[in-house]
Amino acid sequence: MGPLVSTEWLAGSLGAPDLVVLDATYYLPTEKKNGAEEFARGHIPGARYFDINAVADQDTDLPHMAPTAGRFAKLVGAMGISNASRIVFYDQTGTTRAPRGWWLFKLFGHDDVAVLDGGLPKWQAEGLRVESGEPPAPTPASFVPDLRAHRMVGIGDVKRVVRQGGGEALILDARARGRFDGTAPEPRPGLPSGHMPGAANVPATELMGPDGGYLPPERLREIFAAAGVDGERPVITSCGTGVTACVLALGLERAGLPEAAVYDGSWTEWAARPETPKVS
Repeated sequence: MGPLVSTEWLAGSLGAPDLVVLDATYYLPTEKKNGAEEFARGHIPGARYFDINAVADQDTDLPHMAPTAGRFAKLVGAMGISNASRIVFYDQTGTTRAPRGWWLFKLFGHDDVAVLDGGLPKWQAEGLRVESGEPPAPTPASFVPDLRAHRMVGIGDVKRVVRQGGGEALILDARARGRFDGTAPEPRPGLPSGHMPGAANVPATELMGPDGGYLPPERLREIFAAAGVDGERPVITSCGTGVTACVLALGLERAGLPEAAVYDGSWTEWAARPETPKVS
């Protein structure tokens, strides 16, 4: 299974005892919506809400940073998820938020995880059933994490890449073009727009087709090649807060390219630091 499943596949698999369906929707401050509230109004039958702000490091001011392995194991175990679970993430906007959940499970060593291509909008457009309200509490399970540290980088790693002129790795930024080039504001007050020196821009939305799902692999390869991805130089993905960076990471996997490392602090961390160089 994975990295993507179709609405047809999921509709036929609902009710399987080892299948866990999770809504990982996160909304930007400017969108003025709450993922958990929208989930309660309507969700895929049997789904649970996966709050990326809760399954996160609580000891930092940066938003939804990856938690420790121990915290991750405790929280997902309380959701009824074990190492034997098959997990499918979806989101309420299409396919631009759910990859964060996919990446977290990959980070902690769980490969049986996928994203619903097209998300809830495609599910509803096809007339498939939704339900409302809060789901019953799951039976707790045991999840043993296996951290894959190479799937994530920190600000020190990115500083080194920038300082060396990008020869060590290519930074791909998933934000909208205006935010990347400094002509549009960031959604977080007080944060300047712009980008890291040497970074390339691949807006996450440009990986999606008309139905809200990912473009075919061959088209994704063309998009990534135009941004400088050659399949040999390592890739670091970034965005505003580490959510749509995961959209690029999944897109690279769908395209058959080597897996990327996600810069978890992303532009929110980089732009707030006075010593980091910025381009706008």
